[in-house]
Amino acid sequence: MISRRLRFAIFGNVYQPKKSVSIQRLLEVLSQRQAAVCVEREFYTFLTDNRRLPIQGVEVFDGRDFQADIVVSMGGDGTFLRAASMVGDKQIPILGVNTGRLGFLADVNAQEIEHTIQAIYEGDYAVDTRSVIQVSTNGQPLSGYDCALNDVAILKRDNASMISIHVTINGDAVTTYMADGLVMSTPTGSTAYSLSNGGAIIVPGTHVFSLVAVAPHSLNVRPIVFSEDSEVTLTVESRTHNYLVALDGRSENLPDTTRLTLRKAPYRVKVIKRAETKYFHTLRAKMMWGADTRE
Repeated sequence: MISRRLRFAIFGNVYQPKKSVSIQRLLEVLSQRQAAVCVEREFYTFLTDNRRLPIQGVEVFDGRDFQADIVVSMGGDGTFLRAASMVGDKQIPILGVNTGRLGFLADVNAQEIEHTIQAIYEGDYAVDTRSVIQVSTNGQPLSGYDCALNDVAILKRDNASMISIHVTINGDAVTTYMADGLVMSTPTGSTAYSLSNGGAIIVPGTHVFSLVAVAPHSLNVRPIVFSEDSEVTLTVESRTHNYLVALDGRSENLPDTTRLTLRKAPYRVKVIKRAETKYFHTLRAKMMWGADTRE
């Protein structure tokens, strides 16, 4: 049972107005608990100016300039990933409230807000620790935020030709992927872009990463799984002499003279899960995994 005053930092989806409805209920529940609340400025402005919601008694912060006991992400998995990038290495656990569609990371339904907050105050919850991929370019940190909770994708920029991606793991040459791209995924991201390209579902906590080609030229190329303690080096050849690198969907254009090094980040992201949440139940319920759809 938690008796001290908790501080919550809230991030939210600012693109779909209907997803903001549940924020009022969350703020009411936190007010009843006399919690301290701060809201990211972009989300606060969206709620007060766009949605005309009367929000009082909260602080406003910009970007990563905040401290809290718990971060709440209001939206879908995209909002959760953005919140995780803002939390970075602060080691603040993140609660994902799903107001989107699938909600694999943000797995608490809006109707469960009151029950979930009560469970947090009673200590009736679990905290998963999730590995993160860190990216450097030519030995230097990638500009902006250089880590990904889900995946890092190397993709062609033009529509006509594939790219060649030379891969080494711990200095050992693996292969050259001739494809539209390559996805390096964490277990958390194994059910995202990696899965849509034929990658395996990897249970969180298994401490591995995977490589999956995007539309490979050869049928002999199959996904590969390796230790998260490995260092992966990528060099790219492209007819347009550039390519895209996307970290959890945030993309940047790089010249093909840029060497990428991917390794496990020096921190993990903490994800709050309800005590009753089971991973394989989530797979079955939200992704229809293993379902027999035959009549």
